Amino acid sequence: MSGATLLILAAGRARRYGGLKQLAPIGWHREGVIDLLASDAMTAGFDTIVLVVNRETGPSIMAHVAERWPSHIHVEFAYQESLRGTVDAVLSARHLVDPAKPFAISNADDLYGPDAFAKMAAHLSQTSRSCLIAYELENSLVGDLPVSRGVCEVHDGRLVNVTERRNVTMTPSGCVADDGLEPAQLDQRSLVSMNLWGFQSDLWPALQQAVDDHDFEESAEVLLPTFVATVMHRDGVIFDVVPTSSRCIGVTHADDLPLAQFLVREEIKQGLRPERAFTSPF
Repeated sequence: MSGATLLILAAGRARRYGGLKQLAPIGWHREGVIDLLASDAMTAGFDTIVLVVNRETGPSIMAHVAERWPSHIHVEFAYQESLRGTVDAVLSARHLVDPAKPFAISNADDLYGPDAFAKMAAHLSQTSRSCLIAYELENSLVGDLPVSRGVCEVHDGRLVNVTERRNVTMTPSGCVADDGLEPAQLDQRSLVSMNLWGFQSDLWPALQQAVDDHDFEESAEVLLPTFVATVMHRDGVIFDVVPTSSRCIGVTHADDLPLAQFLVREEIKQGLRPERAFTSPF
């Protein structure tokens, strides 16, 4: 297989949403988030989808995929046994990824958009550097409830730092973060991370080291943004920042679902995505 692998991190519990966000029916024909993610990725040239799941909700996700995904999609499943954060989730799928090829990582509750996956696939096939697909802040917000966003500091197209801003909302005067940090007013066109990463294969040892060296008594999780910051500053790993024109449509809260469904329909009407996730009906 010539294309890269996409790891979809689907082991989260989704406590704020109150159900399986991964299967939230945001498509025109009630396709779930992971259905549209897989469709966008395969269209962009990815040839393998690996879904990282947990033992509790994994069977429901696996049954959904078996029932709804076309047989030509090469999909694999990996169990994250310990739920020790997103770095641990990536390592759970290591045995399913070609050790000599780059791979992409995404959340399972964010719809990243066709342009984002097209740019990811192009970057991984044309360069030997890792990358972050970055969104304009205003294109990362859905609904009125507060969310956290990682605001990127970028120099010469390369990631320098990501600052997590909490309680970010869109107000009549613009985007505001109510977290005690300055500035409280955020530029709507600021680039933010939505955890859509492209990793080169030489990062596998560092991912393993991050888990091996972590003090789990101090913190229960090892997170990808922390890992990226560590390897950038300690090891000099370069992460290109690749802006996308896509909107990131997430379903952080249950109240987000109607608006997410509306935004997907608008993308379909504008010709940005096909009406159905896959070419044949479910």
